[in-house]
Amino acid sequence: MAVLVNSSRRFPAVSAEGTAGPERILSPPEKICLEWWQSQAAGAGLYNPANTCFLNSVLQCLTYTPPLASYLLSGEHSRSCAERDICMLCVMEAHVSTALSCSACVLLPLAVIHALPLTCGSCGAVSDSYEAFLDVLLDIQAASSVTAALQDFVRPECLTDFRCSKCGELGATSKGFTIHQAPRVLTLGLKRFEYLTGRKLSQVVKYPEHLDLRPYTSQADGEPLRYALYAVLVHRGDSSWAGHYFCYTKASNGLWYKMDDASVKPCGLDTVLRQQAYLLFYVRC
Repeated sequence: MAVLVNSSRRFPAVSAEGTAGPERILSPPEKICLEWWQSQAAGAGLYNPANTCFLNSVLQCLTYTPPLASYLLSGEHSRSCAERDICMLCVMEAHVSTALSCSACVLLPLAVIHALPLTCGSCGAVSDSYEAFLDVLLDIQAASSVTAALQDFVRPECLTDFRCSKCGELGATSKGFTIHQAPRVLTLGLKRFEYLTGRKLSQVVKYPEHLDLRPYTSQADGEPLRYALYAVLVHRGDSSWAGHYFCYTKASNGLWYKMDDASVKPCGLDTVLRQQAYLLFYVRC
């Protein structure tokens, strides 16, 4: 479900066919279900044993991601998994199955916490013009809305001292980003914290329930690419060093719920759209 972001300069384009494919395909595209199989209320809340509010919030957003939840609930992965050590997908499959079948209760996600790796691996960044992203990070310092931030994201930037890798000449060019391949699930990260100080940018940034991604893609003149909001992750506090995380998710019954660790309460769409969002989750519709 990665987003291919095209970092383009005004030189001959690199063919999309030249990009590396995924190392592993969990489910063929034609089998991916973007909608819930059945309608039900929100499932379990999550205990916070020791400052795990961010983990709990992200875990809830993933649990209510329709294509991921549908795949995990099918049990397809665990039936074919040959992993001898800890398998994160097997852990997630068990958690999602339990969480969604346990309404009005609270779980302690110890299996997920214990399965998290202690070290991070190399990102394997490449030097060509296409990079795979699981989310799109948006600068919000000068933006009053997500759509304005997306416009800034794709706006070309002038580079005055760029050396061409083909001819070796130094000159001016332009660099810009567009989304080359639209994902089925789109995650937008709002840069709420200053890089050096960690101070939070608390201004209001409006975000829509429905988003058309087409104007920000490499082929901006095509048919609309419509997305629907299904989860919002929120930070409450003044800096990245302190505060609390919680989220709002849309359950399979079409209703919204505020999920704050062990607390799960229904809420209205107006409340969801008035938050100081940190992460926004959209699904193709």
